[in-house]
Amino acid sequence: MTYVKGNIKHIIFKSDTGFNVGLFKVLDTDNEEIEVYLNKTIIFTGTFSDLNNKVDYIFHGDLVEHPKYGDQFSVTAYEQIMPESKNGIISFLSSKIFSGVGVKLATSIVDTLGDEALELIDEDYHNLLLVPKMTEKKAIKIQTILKRESASYKIIVNLQTMGFSMNEASNIYKYYKENTMFIIEDNIYAVVNDIEGIGFLTVDRIAFQREIPSDDERRIKACILYIMGELCLNNGNIYNDIEDIYLGVTNYLHIDFSLDDFKLYLSKLELRREIVIEEDRYYLKEYYDSEVYNAHFIRKILKNKNENFDNLDKYIYKLENSFDLKYNEKQQLAIKDSFLKNFLVITGGPGTGKTTIIKAIVGLYREIHKLTIDKASEEIALLAPTGRAAKRITEATGVPAMTIHKFLKWNKETNAFGVNEFNQVDVKFVIVDEVSMVDHYLLTSLFKGLTSNVKIIFVGDYNQLPSVGPGEILKDLIECGHVPVIELNDLYRQKENSYIVEVAYEIKNGVISNDIVSKHDDYNFIETRKNEIKTIVVELCKKALEKGYSYKEIQVLVPMYKGINGIDAMNIMLQDVFNPKTKNSKSFSHNNITYRIGDKVLQIKNNNDLNISNGDIGTIENIIFQNGEEKILVAFNDEIIEYNPKDFDDIRLGYAISIHKSQGSEFDIVILPMDLSYNRMLYRKLIYTAVTRAKKSLMIVGEKEALKRAIINTREQKRKTTLGDRISKL
Repeated sequence: MTYVKGNIKHIIFKSDTGFNVGLFKVLDTDNEEIEVYLNKTIIFTGTFSDLNNKVDYIFHGDLVEHPKYGDQFSVTAYEQIMPESKNGIISFLSSKIFSGVGVKLATSIVDTLGDEALELIDEDYHNLLLVPKMTEKKAIKIQTILKRESASYKIIVNLQTMGFSMNEASNIYKYYKENTMFIIEDNIYAVVNDIEGIGFLTVDRIAFQREIPSDDERRIKACILYIMGELCLNNGNIYNDIEDIYLGVTNYLHIDFSLDDFKLYLSKLELRREIVIEEDRYYLKEYYDSEVYNAHFIRKILKNKNENFDNLDKYIYKLENSFDLKYNEKQQLAIKDSFLKNFLVITGGPGTGKTTIIKAIVGLYREIHKLTIDKASEEIALLAPTGRAAKRITEATGVPAMTIHKFLKWNKETNAFGVNEFNQVDVKFVIVDEVSMVDHYLLTSLFKGLTSNVKIIFVGDYNQLPSVGPGEILKDLIECGHVPVIELNDLYRQKENSYIVEVAYEIKNGVISNDIVSKHDDYNFIETRKNEIKTIVVELCKKALEKGYSYKEIQVLVPMYKGINGIDAMNIMLQDVFNPKTKNSKSFSHNNITYRIGDKVLQIKNNNDLNISNGDIGTIENIIFQNGEEKILVAFNDEIIEYNPKDFDDIRLGYAISIHKSQGSEFDIVILPMDLSYNRMLYRKLIYTAVTRAKKSLMIVGEKEALKRAIINTREQKRKTTLGDRISKL
């Protein structure tokens, strides 16, 4: 590690998280390579709590060579140097840091106290009283600001010395301010709960270096909370059993204490209201509160007085004529109950007409209330967990739909929703599609953003994968017996000679027929050894391209990321099929992946600021260098989104994606590799979800035994939730 000493000339880019790109004038360095920049500027990058161009800094870090933009100084630690010259001190004191001190007063202070003005002020504010017209109140304020300014950098440097990164240290100081070191000394594990993005493992590593005893009670309690959270996140649970928590904690801590002693720690956490113990169930407090809130909100909606609508049959008949179709008995019931009930769940597999019903409900609502599309969008919220699912609803109904995150005005930087219990949206009708993907936290956030006089329709496939996050909302609502549920089971696509739908239902029911490994108009199983899977996938993609399909219509779905047939390996290979490198290919690298103009990319996080959602797929339209940084332009449907460096971690190559990421999406052609080495991911719900993503053609490539194992395996772990029980008890 080396250093540069100097001052900031210009900030090129600054993110809300504190990441900066700027120009730094180098006045001193200990690195011969950097000496060429003495009295010149060099680009610097790093994360800072704040920067002031009125003072000098020492930046610690490394000189790195960007493949395209040359030398940059990557800052890993920094400290402020107080100005020493008279002009420097005047500039510093008259900067925005010292509100109420202008150039005239700053000059008077320096004229009176000389070159040692800052040291004299820091030592005793009474020294400022020697300055003409200086009041004691103003003198105290100037000293307080100076001490705070000096202390902040000392604290950040101290935190970095402990082992926190510069970004982590800055965030800790922003939260605790002048109390930082007191809190760290009192209980360093408080950081885990208080500071977003700093986990138990990071803090525990630093605590170990600070020689905090391994059996320290603060460590044990923090570890319990960490293990409870991990069990919930990894298994989709809302609560845990004491045996699982005890085993997880003792395995991590390597401490041998009895179950009775362990229960004592749990009791202390309960007294501090960090966990809730209910019978033999152990909840993190926020998970418990979330589930209780959801149950009460649903029960409140169910208790609302149902509306009466005259002539619904007449309106439905009119709809049928308008849309040129005939609703079956279940579909008619679903449409009617959407108006007669306050809360309704509509479930069904692929090809049963769920989207058709949403279209009918919206059309009927508009007809009854005589609403234009614009007016309907004010009263009806059409929502989905993913952008693709929302787009599908928009196309079907003509009324704009959006992701739940966008509806709730999610802020990526703060991880908070702008629509909440203090700022609710007064819509009258809410329809949420793909509810199997909604976790308990997102459901709570949605409910908090709604008034209690709203009608709610949940639509989803009970047999698809549950949410990535904790909870099993759709299953709990259907099985509790207290929420109106209509199951659609008439297969419309089967009537269109779709074997994809037929094989989906065979998989759902655990049936392995001879047809499942044969060829049909829209389905084919190609048996091959695992080391030949990639070759055949490539050939299938090439043939699809030759037939006129675009990369947007072809999707490879893979159960796992790693391995010779994993997502990572597939993407590198498929990039050369769909977007081969040419002599003039414009590209950039990030996280050891090379991206080219024309590449298909997958968004892996919700980003409300950019109006894109987890699971959205786009194309890199351009790669540009502007103001000292790379930017990429990505096209999602008809919209061009600009990505800055802080957003690059949010995308991956999208030629092959995980089955989880494909939820809520449909593709004309789906290619599904089947490899026995996928093993732990070979289970029924996962394969069912993959199969139901295909609209026109499904091709399964690989080992017959792998497909059979997936269909037979119902190993899906039962999630520990109590939402249904709570609704029943209420």
